[in-house]
Amino acid sequence: MFSRVSRAAVVSNLTPERRWRIVLARDRRYDGAFVYAVRSTGIYCLPSCPSKKPRRQQVEFFVQSSAAEGAGFRACRRCRPGQSSAVDPRVATVRNACRFIDAHPDEPAALATLATHCATTPHRLLRAFQSVLGVSPKAYRDERRLARFKTQLKEGKKVSPALYEAGYSSTSRVYERAHAHLGMTPATYGRGGLGVHIRFVTVPCSLGWLLVAATERGICRVSFADSAAPLERALRSEFPAADIGPGDATLQGWVARLTAHIDGREPQVDVPLDVRATAFQRRVWQALQRIPYGTTRSYSEIARAIGKPAAARAVARACATNPAAIAIPCHRVIREDGGLGGYRWGLKRKQALLEREISAKRP
Repeated sequence: MFSRVSRAAVVSNLTPERRWRIVLARDRRYDGAFVYAVRSTGIYCLPSCPSKKPRRQQVEFFVQSSAAEGAGFRACRRCRPGQSSAVDPRVATVRNACRFIDAHPDEPAALATLATHCATTPHRLLRAFQSVLGVSPKAYRDERRLARFKTQLKEGKKVSPALYEAGYSSTSRVYERAHAHLGMTPATYGRGGLGVHIRFVTVPCSLGWLLVAATERGICRVSFADSAAPLERALRSEFPAADIGPGDATLQGWVARLTAHIDGREPQVDVPLDVRATAFQRRVWQALQRIPYGTTRSYSEIARAIGKPAAARAVARACATNPAAIAIPCHRVIREDGGLGGYRWGLKRKQALLEREISAKRP
């Protein structure tokens, strides 16, 4: 069975210098993207291998285990790169397709065209994308195009030039998706939220400090920290030109419900949301909201629930980018082996939330 790799490992241009930094950090997100070999020992390893790190001049990199073995290196007995964590050959195919898509932003991500470019069949390419990245080539193209568009707007370009440089064919195509992806019109987002009214409250709670922020449509952020200042800074950094001020009575009421939920006094919390999301993120977050109070699901179970059984890693990324803690209960998603996995606001808070929910559910 092949390992899954991070999206960054697939779409990034991994130079030797970048790969060396990954090896020094033992970053397991890149297991499956490449292996490194040590000339003095004749052994090759995964980037996350816990063995003692060699000197840089003794190291060379290979895209696949077979390439390292072809060069005369043998697999490390500690991280076993040639067995369960072997490099998935589909990664190279998907990386090739992603680079083609990025180089042709104004063209549709047609499976037939991509498959011909990658010397494979449309069916195999689609399955490779869904297995490695958790999305289709078209969804990947849409996400990258939106990211380019947002970058153009942030750099101060007007909407029309920005959308055409990002690969959109018309203004209607981007505006029809703006509400779902940006939470506001593209021009407003590009101006740092100029004209948007955001109200927020920071309060101490049993898990530290809690920030709840909302637009006129609903809650746009719920986050934790050890103090109030970094919470407010993060909010203002996202929307530097927005009208940001203290919360009103309505927001105070939502805050009271959320804090009661945190303490286990209110099992159900139903508050309106106004969060930006890709199509995939939205499907994951909706699935999280359907997890019953006091229970958990694995990343794999969520992937199956949204019809993407091979997208467990992509589900984990969607959980990690959740902007609304508690309201979107990503703390209820754990690893297959029962481990907590990650949590954007700290594993201690995740553990506390789960324990409180389980305790409150007991008769």
